[in-house]
Formats: sequence, C-alpha cells, structure tokens
Amino acid sequence: MRAVVLALTVALVVPEFALDKTYVYKYEALLLGGLPHEGLARAGIKVSSKVLLSAVTEHTFLMKLMDPLLHEYAGIWPKDPFVPATKLTSALAAQLQIPIKFEYANGVVGKVFAPAGVSPTVMNLHRGILNILQLNLKKTQNIYELQEAGVQGVCRTHYVINEDPKANHIIVTKSKDLSHCQEKIIKDIGLAYTEKCAECTERVKSLIETATYNYIMKPAAAGVLIAEATVEEVHQFSPLKTQTLAFVEIEKTPVVPIKADYLARGSLQYEFATEILQTPIELMKISDAPAQIIEILKHLVANNVAMVHDDAPLKFVQLIQLLRVATLENIEAIWAQFKDKPVYRRWLLDALPAVGTPVIVKLFKEKFLAGELTIPEFIQALVVALQMVTADLETIQLTASLALHEKIATIPALREVIMLGYGSMIAKHCVAVPTCPAELLGPIHEIAAEAISKNDIPEITLALKVLGNAGHPASLKPIMKLLPGLRTAATSLPLRIQVDAILALRNIAKKEPKLVQPVALQLVLDRALHPEVRMVACIVLFEAKPSVALISSLAGALKLETNMHVASFAYSHIKSLTRITAPDMAAVAGAANVAIKLMSRKLDRLSFRFSRALQLDFYYTPLMVGAAGSAYMINDAATILPRAVVAKARAYLAGAAADVLEIGVRTEGLQEALLQSPAADESVDRITKIKRTLRALANWKALPTNQPLASAYIKLFGQEVAFVNVDKTVIEEAIPIVTGPKPRELLKAALKALQEGIALQYAKPLLMVEVRRILPTAIGVPMELSLYTAAVAFASVNVQATITPPLPEEIETMTLEQLKKTDVQLQAEARPSVALQTFAVMGVNTALIQAAVMARGKIRTIAPGKVAARADILKGNHKVEALPVEVPEHIADVSFETLAVVRNIEEPTAERIVPLVPELAMQNAQTPYAEHSFSSEIPDQAALRSATPFHKTLCLAVPYIEIKGCIEVHSHNAAFIRNDPLFYIIGQHSARASVARAEGPAVERLELEVQVGPRAAERLLKQISLIDEETPEGKAFLLKLREILETEDKNVRVSSESSSSSRIISSSSSSSMSSSRMTETATVMEPFRKFHKDRYMAPHGASKAVSSGSTASSFEKIQKQAKFLGNAVPPVFAVIARAVRVDHKLLGYQLAAYFDKPNARVQLVVSSIAENDNLKICADGAVLSKHKVTARVAWGPECQQYAVIAKAEAGVLGEFPAARLEVEWERLPIIVTTYAKKLSKHIPMAAFKAGFRLERVSNADKEIELTAALPSQRSLNVIARIPEMTLSRMDIPLPIAVPINPDGTLSIQIDEDILSWIQKHIKEE
Repeated sequence: MRAVVLALTVALVVPEFALDKTYVYKYEALLLGGLPHEGLARAGIKVSSKVLLSAVTEHTFLMKLMDPLLHEYAGIWPKDPFVPATKLTSALAAQLQIPIKFEYANGVVGKVFAPAGVSPTVMNLHRGILNILQLNLKKTQNIYELQEAGVQGVCRTHYVINEDPKANHIIVTKSKDLSHCQEKIIKDIGLAYTEKCAECTERVKSLIETATYNYIMKPAAAGVLIAEATVEEVHQFSPLKTQTLAFVEIEKTPVVPIKADYLARGSLQYEFATEILQTPIELMKISDAPAQIIEILKHLVANNVAMVHDDAPLKFVQLIQLLRVATLENIEAIWAQFKDKPVYRRWLLDALPAVGTPVIVKLFKEKFLAGELTIPEFIQALVVALQMVTADLETIQLTASLALHEKIATIPALREVIMLGYGSMIAKHCVAVPTCPAELLGPIHEIAAEAISKNDIPEITLALKVLGNAGHPASLKPIMKLLPGLRTAATSLPLRIQVDAILALRNIAKKEPKLVQPVALQLVLDRALHPEVRMVACIVLFEAKPSVALISSLAGALKLETNMHVASFAYSHIKSLTRITAPDMAAVAGAANVAIKLMSRKLDRLSFRFSRALQLDFYYTPLMVGAAGSAYMINDAATILPRAVVAKARAYLAGAAADVLEIGVRTEGLQEALLQSPAADESVDRITKIKRTLRALANWKALPTNQPLASAYIKLFGQEVAFVNVDKTVIEEAIPIVTGPKPRELLKAALKALQEGIALQYAKPLLMVEVRRILPTAIGVPMELSLYTAAVAFASVNVQATITPPLPEEIETMTLEQLKKTDVQLQAEARPSVALQTFAVMGVNTALIQAAVMARGKIRTIAPGKVAARADILKGNHKVEALPVEVPEHIADVSFETLAVVRNIEEPTAERIVPLVPELAMQNAQTPYAEHSFSSEIPDQAALRSATPFHKTLCLAVPYIEIKGCIEVHSHNAAFIRNDPLFYIIGQHSARASVARAEGPAVERLELEVQVGPRAAERLLKQISLIDEETPEGKAFLLKLREILETEDKNVRVSSESSSSSRIISSSSSSSMSSSRMTETATVMEPFRKFHKDRYMAPHGASKAVSSGSTASSFEKIQKQAKFLGNAVPPVFAVIARAVRVDHKLLGYQLAAYFDKPNARVQLVVSSIAENDNLKICADGAVLSKHKVTARVAWGPECQQYAVIAKAEAGVLGEFPAARLEVEWERLPIIVTTYAKKLSKHIPMAAFKAGFRLERVSNADKEIELTAALPSQRSLNVIARIPEMTLSRMDIPLPIAVPINPDGTLSIQIDEDILSWIQKHIKEE
C-alpha cells in the first residue's frame, strides 16, 4: 500500500465518483461576524446537512442535501449556544432537498443546473459545497500556483501536496489569495466615486483576505476519495468562516432528480440575488409593496407633526427600500393618489430620488413633461437621482434623450443639471464596466465640436465640465484641442475655456496619470501662457501623482522662473506636499522632499499677496481613517481681487479615498475687464490701482456682455453637480427684480400673511450616506460591509403679527413719517427638531436571514422657543420677550451602541439583539489577560479602570431665572480587553441633555428692552448713581472695602508662600532651561514719540513721562468735571435685561449709555436691578486728540473693587509710523492673576517658536505695553513690554499693504466721483 501512496504523490489522479455508487458526506458550514476575542458578542449562522453525491454519466453528477438544518447565533462567544432556525429551515426544506446537477471533470466543476423552483440564495449554498470539490491537481508537480475559478471569482491559488505514509493518505493544501483575483465577484454600492487606496491597506497587516483548504485523500479503487475537507476563510476585520466536509459512507441507492426541467444556472461563481435590494439594517417581509408604501407614508405624515419622531429616519429608509421593489405602475398609482396632497407629495419627492433605479428617472421625465412637476422640484429631484441611479446603458440613453429634449433645452439651469449628471453616470458605468466604450461620449464630443465651430463659449464650457465628470481617457484628444500652447487655435479662446479644459483632465488623471502628467508639466513650464493657466496646470500635475523625476524637473525649471506668482504657487505647493502623511501620497511626499532642496529658499519669504497652495492632512493607520484639506489661491498683481480660490476636502476610510467636497470661485471676466481699465497700469502705485478698480466696478454697465464676470462651482465626490456664471446680463435682469414691483408685492403679501397668522409645518428627510460592499464567502453566503446615515429635520412655526395703525393697502405709498408712527407686535413659536440615525453593519445579509454585528448611532434634538417682540418706532422702544414653552423631557439625546443581531424572514419580530460588550464582561474586567490573543501586551491600569461602566449626571441651575440644565452621560466599552481606540469605541455610550424648572419662584418671561432717545431714563428700573469719594458716606464705604480687600490679599500671600517653596526648584530649573534657549542680549530700540501739532519729537524718557502723565492728567481732569455723566446729561439709550417672576422680585441688569459731546467722552454703566445689590460695571472713555484715546473699566461694588486703564496712541517709532497700546491695572481678580502667572511661564518658549527676541528686564509690575511700527507698508515691527520681560520681532511680512503714510495719515480716500455715483444711485432707487 505504501507503494500506491508514493505513486499517487508523484502522479496524483483527481477525485472520482463511481457511476453505481452514492457517496454520503457530512457537511457543516459556520460564518460568524465580530471581533476575534472571547467574551464579546458575535452574530452568525451555521448550516449542517448530509450531502449525497451520485454520478449520472462520466462527467455529470447529482448532489442532494438530506436533513438540512439552519442555525442562528447572537450571543457571547463561545459560551452561548447556536439556536436552530426551525421555521426558516421548514420553509426552505423543499428547496434545499431538490437535487441539483453539475458538470465535473478532472476535479473541475463546470456548469450547474437546477429547476426554476430553486432560488438564487439556495443555489449559492450549493455552490459553497461544490466549491470544496474544485481541485486543479497536477500530475507532475507537488507545489505550484495558478488562477483558479471558485465561488468568489478567479483568484490566485497555491497548491501543496504531501504524503502521510503512516496514515496511508495524501494531504492537499490549497490557499487562495482573495486580494489578487483576475475576476473578483464583488458588488459595491455608493462607492463609484471613491478611489482604491492600495497603500492604505498595505500598512495594516491584519487586512488579509485568504481562504485555506485542507484535504485528506485516501486511495480508492477508482482513484482517490476525499475523506475529509476543511475550509477556513479570513476576511477584513477577521470574521470567522469555516467549512467541513467529512466522508461517511457509500450507498447503493442513487440520487434521483425531480421531474422538472433542469435549467442552466451558471457556473461555480456566486450569483447575486435580492440582497442588493435588501438593506442590512432591517429585514422586511414584503408581501404587498404598494400597500406597505402607503402605510409607511401615512405613518411618516401622522407622526411628524409637532416634532420629528424618533424612528423617522429608519421609516424613511424603509420607504426607500419598498420603492426599490415596487414597479413603475405601482409608483405611478401612488403618485396619482398623493400628488395633490402637499405633505405626502413632499415625502415622495424626497424619497424617490434616493431609490436609485432607472424606473425613477423615467418617472420623473414623464411627470415633468406632463406638467406634474415644477422646475424647482424637477431640478432638486434630478440632482440626487442622477447621482444615485444605477448607471446601466439604458439609463445613460434615457438621460441623453432627456438632455436633448426640446422642452429641457429652453431651461438652461435644468439642462446643465442633466448634462452634468450624464457625465457622472458615464463615470459610474466605467467603474462597473472598465471596458466601457468611448461611443458613450459621442454626443458630448459632437456638442463640443459644434460649439467650437460656432465659437459658442457657454456650450464649450458645459461640454468640458461634462467631459471632466466622465473622466474617460477617450476624451483626452478633444480636450487637448482646447489646451493653450498645444494647439494654436486654443490660444485665441477665452482664458476661462483654457482653464476649464485643464481642469477637465483631473478625473482622467486618476485613471491614466501617465497620459496627463506630461501634458500638465508642459503647460506649467510654458512661460508664454497666462500665469493662471500655468498654476491650474500645476494643480492637475500634482493630483496626477508625478514621479521624483517630474517634480525635480519642475523644481529645476522654477529656479529661472520670472513670474513670481507661478514660482510662489509651485513652491508652496511642493512645500505643503512634504508634510503629507496620507499613504496614497507617500511617494509624492518623498519626491517633494527631494525637489524642495533644489529650490531657492527665497521663495519661502514671499508674502501672501502672491499665489499660494496649501495642503494639510491627518491619517490614523490602525483604523485606516484620515482627512485632508487643500486650498489654492491664485492672485493677480494687477487687481485687488484674487483670480481664483479653490478649497477641497478629502476623506480616507477602510482602504478607500474620496474627494468629498470642493468649492471653487473665479473672477476671470471681472479680472479681464479690470485689466483693460487704467487700474492695470503697472507704473502706478497700488493705492491708485485700488481707486481705479473701484471706479471700474462702479461703471459696471460698460463691462463686456460676452463673458461672465465671475463664476462658482461645487463638486461632490469629484463630480461637479452645479455651477453658476454671473455676467452683465444676470445683473441687468436682477436689478429690476430687486427694485421693481415684484419685491413690493412679495412684501405686501408677507405682511398680510403675518397679520392673518402663519402656521407652517415642514419636514425634510435625507438619505445622507448609503455605502455598501457585498462579497461572497466560500460558504456561498454573502458578507456585507455597509454604512447608512439617514436624517429627518422638522420645523413647526406659528407667527402672528399686530400692526397699529394698520398698513395702507398700497404699501409703496407709505411715507417714512407714517412708518415711524407704526407700532409692530410680533409673536412667534417655533419647534425645530432633528432626528439622525447611522448604522455600520458587518455580517450576513440575505432576503431570508440576517446575522450581523452592527454599530448604531442616534441623535435627536428639539429646541422649542416662543418669543414676543414689539417695535414702537415713534417712541424708540424695542422689546423682545422669551415666553414659557412646553419642553420635552430631553432636548438632546445622543446614543451609540454596538450590537450583535440575528433575524430571519419567517420570524421577523423574533429578532435577537445582544450588546457586543455585555454588562457581565464589564464586571469581570479583571480576568487574566493570558487567555486572550495579546500575549505580549499587558494593559495598563487606565485600561482596567475604563472597563467599569461610567455614569454621571451634571446639573447646573441658572440663578435668577430658575432654570436647571442637566447632562447625563453613560458609557462602557471593551477597553478591558485592549488599550486601543477601537476597543474604547465599541460598547454602549449615551448622553442626554434636559432643561427644566429649578426650585424657586416660577419665571413668567425673560425680557430684553432697548430704549433709544430722551425717554431712556424713564425706562430704567433702578436709579443709577455712583458713590462720591469726597462725601462722608463715600469715605466710609471705601474704608470698609479697603479692609475687606486687605484681608483678601493677606490670605492669598499666605497660601502662595506655602506653595512656592515646593515649586522653587522646578521653577529655577525651568527658568535656566528657558534662559539657555532664549537670546537675552540687549537690543537697542528706538524710542516711541507721540505726534504733536508742531511735530516736535521729545527724548524717549521725557516723551514717555509727558505722554503718560499728560494723558492721565487730562483724562482725570475730564473725569473730575463730572465723575458720573448721568448727573449732567440724560442717557442716550438704555438696555434692560430682566427675568419677570411670579413673586414680582426685580432680577436682572440694566445698561445706561451717556455721551459728553464737548469732551468726546462716553460712559457706560451696567448695574444690577436687584434690591440691595450694588454691583456695577463702569466703562469710561474719551478721545483726547486725533492721536490719543483713553478708557477706564472698573467693576465691583460701586465700581470700586477692580479697575483697568487702557491707552491707545499713534506716533513714531524711530522714523516709522507706529501705534502704542498701554494697559495698566490697579487691581484684578485673584483668578485672573493666578492664570496669568501660569501663562507667563509658557511665554518664553512660545516667543522662541514664533521668532521673537526676548530680554529679561524689570518692566512695570502692573502694566503691559504693545508697540507696532510700519517700516514699510508690507512689514511690521512689534515690541511688547510685560512684567519681567520684553519681546520684539522686526520685519514681520504682511499679506496686504497697509495704506498709512509716515505722518500717520491714511493714504487712501474714496473718489468724489464714486461717492457721488453711490448717492445718485440711492436717490434714483
């Protein structure tokens, strides 16, 4: 027998099944989803059965399942048992036990046949068993590799054949690398616009996709017999999938096929069934789709009235799922039933675009052409529908016919939406079908060619944007015809066409970067082109991920670049790329680090007025998540406006990357118009340019009509969904709309509606995210990874206005005097609310059973409010009142939980849900860690403590208004297993916020009242007075206050002395360290000299003393004339904020403002209106001259406890115009001084990093002085003097020029022509 085994090892024959025998095997398959750690919950299914194999002919076999049984699992692994799904097994028993027929030759499974009564789901279970029989055994090799077909596609497979002489059998090991497949069976939904980030997955070692098959084969009379086979499959996030097939016996009774036609059902490869239409978050038994749609519609309308319902987002997802199943006739019948009911109509119009089936696009087309949809409704629906719809050839043709329809052609905005959507659909189709034909873009190429021949600029723009959305390499040739420098004809085209043509290459660069890179580099290096064209080409070049050689070539060419905008833009772009950490840009970042060394460092010192590019990113490798942001600003030396600004956000998640959002604004037409104006003269100074630019803008009627003045666009996931051009025609059309009779009619209708009362209820649902990846397992059951986010916003608004006297019928005849005599009272109540639910699912999702691990997040907020407002224009009285309103138990509720869920279609209400991290596990968090798979890791004490469930409630009562706010937080996680961010996330977390009445008298309302004019004093609820220090009462008050403050100071000194001894060592060491890092050499600084009328500059010391002394004395002299202005003049206005309580106790604050015009003095006094409360805040300021301003702020009892004095003065530092700000304090609260001392310890290091020079000097203890000087209009010198140190930095570059002359006057003024034009225009209107 040993000789037989050795012979088989050398020349192994394939497994064979005799014609007259039936081979019986025991089969078991297990699929579990969840984290591979004991003590956590998992969800999955198990299939067990007897398998009978019988040969019909030499290469045709029958397979039958006997006694099949399905099990469910949702519990704590491994202690909880599997539960038999009895009802589901009974419902499927008839199908499962139908024999199927398959071809089998030389160990390879061929075609599969089955009656029509066998569903695709059951057929896939059979394929999972047949997949085990797939053996490509070679007779001459023991170790080899090939591409083998299987359930999951044609993938790389490695074979190893060994013998076991003692056991008298042969061991065959087959390993499949599922990440390297020629034809991989996978279905992605919502990922068409994402890019695969291969570099992201390579960094994470656990992201393996393999299936290992182990066979034990024994010699038999006809060859070899598969005695036992085991399969173990490992996928991303490590769900467990195993199969075992063990030989039991041989029977003589053959398997008999049923009496039915055996139809060809494909091959061994997995067949997608209804799981595509089945959302993984809930299993719905659809028996009558139209009736169920109507039921959910009625539920949504009935339960979202006063506020949004908790389950509204989930019900909205259910509605979408049912609409996906419904036929066109069903949907048309439902539309006909509810189209005249506004609330139902809105819900349908929000749900239908998210369905994403071709039926919906056809429905929208028919209803719009029939006049049943308005233009705004149709545009809103198409923007979503064209992005969500399945992009097959039928839908693409339907969209093309819609774009070319004569009715659509008359509505430019609508046609643009459809055309852009057409390009997006081609892009999606080419993702699903990589060999998509270039003929799909034929209509767009024809439109572009015709537009070029007619010089139709708007049509060329639209065609380029469509081609840019499609991103098909076949469009490269038509686009290149419009690129400047490459084609002489393109040079004559407007600049914006050249820019749009370059931007159209961006999506092509993602697919074929090698085709785009040389084109983009050639454009960047062509100095004959416009700088904006070159900078846009630079953006495209770096998005194409150039090599080290290309970037180095660019860096070398920039050494000789004469245009500083291009040089600055390219240099800043390369420099920002050196800091990029995203894996897919690692090679570019490395190349940028090489190139930056070749470039001149002088470019780093260019100011922000030159064009710049900025890129920032963050990436966390263990979780494969990250975000990146890019900003591009293209400036022009000739005008004050940037030519273009672009901002883009990019996201990374689980090995995929996407450009989530991009917004761009260009002022190309406006720039060109300004370049033709005198403002473009390079010989004049910048201030003259600004004046000429303003004059050119004022004369907008002379601007050209054949080009837009500005444009903007928005992109979602790399697809342009909308753009707008603003030209002279738009302005001319907008002015009559704004100034004509229509606004007055709208105002009249609005005021009339307000007086009659407005009651509005509006709901807006949105399926924000639907991302799914469905991939088959070796078992034949689909595994799904998906993310859903749905939200519903609801607002209930009631507004009622009372206007006295009533407005005239013709509002336009109303005079200003009549308006002044109008008393308007308004009462409004609003209850905005939002509910959001998000689901992340990993597990089995079929129409029969779902078993998955799910992360579910919920957010619900309700913010009710009720206000009453009154405006008495004649009396100058304005009042706003916040009235009591009914508040729900929780105004905000946020929760996040991870669960293991299992449910089947026969018992949909009997679903079993188990928390992923059970409470029991939390209590046993101190279990030994050696049992887990982290043998080398010892969790720290923080992780152990975090395992205990955290629950805390924090409440805060707002004094006076008797309102209490509480936040309740609950959390427990799996950090007891591993100290890792993922394990802190999984578990259960919730936070709830509530607002309720506190203990005490109830508050009737909150009032804010403003009184302007001579009646301000009458509205004050409490007379304002300030204590006079010269009176006996004032002296006694100050003496008592001084005693209190001295006691306070004494206590502070005692506590600080006791603690300072413990800090003296660390303080001295840190000081020495800081000193070693700082430059403390003395700096000779020019003295600050104030402006005098005779321009006399005094010496520094004298200037300082005289300046400070004269300022203080003059301000004190003004104060002595009238310490409290309220004794001499009435308040200019008063503001009263108070709470009106049922006990009529006065609570709140009032502010009075006084103005002393002769002395240019302003005084503000804030005081409490409560009885026996003398707390006040006093602010007193005066303009002492056109160069000096002084203010004093004091607060505390009678404004005597704390005080701060601020002085601002303009002057000269050396010979440069300068400004100085001094802040002095007499006394500050202890908390302020404590934190200030702590902050001062970090100043040296912060100053060092910011490039400041530091000097240790003894400055005034209670004074801060900041001086800023302008050596030029684009640079700044800063000197800051604070206690114990002086900081300085010279020649700080400024992004813009500051128009200040050496004498301190402004060097800019508005022309009289412009001012008169504005005044004239206002009078005309």
